Amino acid sequence: MTELVLTETHDRITTVTLNRPEARNALSGALIRDLRKAIRSAQDDDSTDVIVLTGADPTFCAGLDLKELGSGSGTLTDTAPTDSTPIDQRGPLPPGPKPVIGAINGAAITGGFELALACDFLVASDRARFADTHARVGIQPWWGLTVLLPQAIGLRRAREMSATGNFIDAQRALDWGLVNHVVPHDDLLSFTHGLAADIASSDQRAVRQIYATYAAGSLVTTGDAWLVESDVAAAWQGKGLDPDEIERRRQGVTDRGRSQL
Repeated sequence: MTELVLTETHDRITTVTLNRPEARNALSGALIRDLRKAIRSAQDDDSTDVIVLTGADPTFCAGLDLKELGSGSGTLTDTAPTDSTPIDQRGPLPPGPKPVIGAINGAAITGGFELALACDFLVASDRARFADTHARVGIQPWWGLTVLLPQAIGLRRAREMSATGNFIDAQRALDWGLVNHVVPHDDLLSFTHGLAADIASSDQRAVRQIYATYAAGSLVTTGDAWLVESDVAAAWQGKGLDPDEIERRRQGVTDRGRSQL
């Protein structure tokens, strides 16, 4: 039986691949279960610092399996959060401290679009396409699209995408700030793994604390987010800093900066 989700770990990077290409990687209950298990395992794995999420070509993810959804099975609708669901567990991916980069290799539609939005940031193949077709199908999003999409591209553009169901291509996604990079399709994973390697070469305690600070700041007002950050910084600095280690790292940052310019 074909595995619905493939995982591979190399050089502290775990690549998780949706592997249901014959159904355009549509999210069945079984695929969601296996995806969450794979992400949770990678988040708990001491040999992993960064997670890359992608799909088996030619599609990233076509959304929820509408045949399963229309059958009356509660497997998919049961993934919707309730008042008792902790905030960090309300999306399609289990929470964790490690960055998740979406490598969008093709169409990301509706629930697949929400899956992409659940990643920390996105790299798109030049074949990537994005659409919110919830209104065209006649269902409502429940994995945070109405929260995360306006954060990514602005409220007016988000409203347009949701009301029209129109697709945007990779270049427009880049112009709108939805994705960080657009690269040739054949270079997608190598480019994304390069970014993941850059992250893995940073101080992982600091990366995870900064990501946690982003998350905490997103739940409060802008003014309070400043205080969240300053409180975290005070606690971090209060643990003590090694001047020799700071100098060593400062020199490393300087050398690396020169090599990148």
